[in-house]
Amino acid sequence: MMERAESCQKLYTRLRLWEFPDEYVIEPTDGSSASSLKINRADASMKLIDAIPECSSVRVPKIQTIFGVVGMLKLVAGSYLIVITERECVGSYLGHPIFKVMSLRILPCDHSLKTSSPEQKKVESEFAGLLKVAEKTCGLFFSYDTNLTLSAQRLNDLGDESKLLPLWRQAEPRFLWNNYMLEVLIDNKLDPYLLPVVQGSFHNFQAAIGKEIVDITLIARRCTRRNGTRMWRRGADPDGYVANFVETEQIVQMNGFTASFVQVRGSMPFLWEQIVDLTYKPKFEIVKPEEAPRVAERHFLDLRKKYGSVLAIDLVNTTGGEGRLSEKFASAVQPILSDDLRYIHFDFHKICGHVHFERLSILYDQIADFLDKNGYLLLNDKGEKMKEQLGVVRTNCIDCLDRTNVTQSMIGRKMLELQLRRIGVFAAEETISSHTNLDEKYKILWANHGDDVSIQYSGTPALKGDFVRYGKRTVQGILNDFYNALGRYYFNNFSDGTKQDAIDLLQGHYIVSVSRDMIPPSQKGGLEAVAHFPAAFCLVSLGLFFTILSLSQARYDLRHLFFSALWATISIGIATVVKANGRIFCNRPRLHKPRR
Repeated sequence: MMERAESCQKLYTRLRLWEFPDEYVIEPTDGSSASSLKINRADASMKLIDAIPECSSVRVPKIQTIFGVVGMLKLVAGSYLIVITERECVGSYLGHPIFKVMSLRILPCDHSLKTSSPEQKKVESEFAGLLKVAEKTCGLFFSYDTNLTLSAQRLNDLGDESKLLPLWRQAEPRFLWNNYMLEVLIDNKLDPYLLPVVQGSFHNFQAAIGKEIVDITLIARRCTRRNGTRMWRRGADPDGYVANFVETEQIVQMNGFTASFVQVRGSMPFLWEQIVDLTYKPKFEIVKPEEAPRVAERHFLDLRKKYGSVLAIDLVNTTGGEGRLSEKFASAVQPILSDDLRYIHFDFHKICGHVHFERLSILYDQIADFLDKNGYLLLNDKGEKMKEQLGVVRTNCIDCLDRTNVTQSMIGRKMLELQLRRIGVFAAEETISSHTNLDEKYKILWANHGDDVSIQYSGTPALKGDFVRYGKRTVQGILNDFYNALGRYYFNNFSDGTKQDAIDLLQGHYIVSVSRDMIPPSQKGGLEAVAHFPAAFCLVSLGLFFTILSLSQARYDLRHLFFSALWATISIGIATVVKANGRIFCNRPRLHKPRR
């Protein structure tokens, strides 16, 4: 079957945290008579001990139950331990319990700051502030028993020797969210404490089909190679890793059979960006266009190594800025198209508009042969492989969120129907829509999945979610899209820069260096030193208020006409400066500069 063999050491599932004034002690309390882990709060050194240190009137510890160690980060002067303080069981993956992280806690090992210089203390304080942002990271999942970073097919293909390895060594590095944070624990050979964590989504449900029960799970695994927020992580890096790359796996278990189907999404694989500047839709900029073919080739070569054949579906518009990006995408992949790599452009908005999403059947007709040829994983009740997935559909729009999720849900639905026919549960013409309970739950499954992926990238739930959830567009859904679009505008312009810095710090995309980081990340010069959008907005609003007030008095005294003109000039002047320097007035990342 799919269960992994017993590894040399099981992960600790329940721990007790002892907070002494000078050290932390993490004691396994899950019934295993194992050594406890002691961490010095001055230098973050680690040591296994057999007994809890004695308590006294001056060494009274705080005691708390925790459920795993996520890792440790070293900053300028101190190190910071990250632990899971709350968890929730959200279902099972191939028979193993899956938990969602409900709360993280950052434990500082920063007593050495007492002897640090004022400059070090200031810089450390700013970096520690980013960890507070990181503490609120959403969509984190883990298992003590199975490798959540691997699809069912990859788990099934693991050799016996690999199954004996600790979970962190089996993990797919792309989807191991705490890969960088585990390094210190790995160096200290603390395998039972090394808990692999995935960022993404996990939902499942059971439904009846006649007398049979079907169990359906939907998992998203977010890649960490170019992780980040919507406007600050676009396109690809020079190595071909793309923004918002997510592997989505749909698993069906029924009558002893296990079927799995994997899809992926990701930004267009060349160098492009869309830097916020206070406008609603900043212009798209292609960076180093001559590099596009090479970057695209590296991206698709990596995909083919990992998934086999690739069908790239591009859903963006053919006109405007999106059209320029689509043309570049098509021209970049043209030289490398082959039997193993196909490219299809489908103008989602032109063909489907904002309500006629049933026209996605036109797209399905174009890709049905690829899906039929490359199939899905199917295991019988003995765990024997009856069929395997030989290729993957890669879908993108601009954000790889809204249009992408609608399209992926359509493909997932078609594949689920094929699988249920293959298992013998559905008749030849039978569909999910003919089973009301299954249909409703399936729509909600994909809608929740889309919301999770969207929140992690854009800060808001997915747009067009009403169609995925109910099978049609609704007035309330359109209003929700409007509110979410405004929410995305706010997050993009006024908070995502700081969030991007926190992500880069956690993922190791920015390595803190004592020599380099003596200048605070927030230090600014020139206009940027005084650029503050809320203050500018208040001044413009105040100026307009006094303009209107003075105009209302102008008929009694011409001096008011002069003052109204003066206030209007000041308001327009400030607004003009803000508009001309929109990028400076936005919340931007400080640890990485946009590409130029």
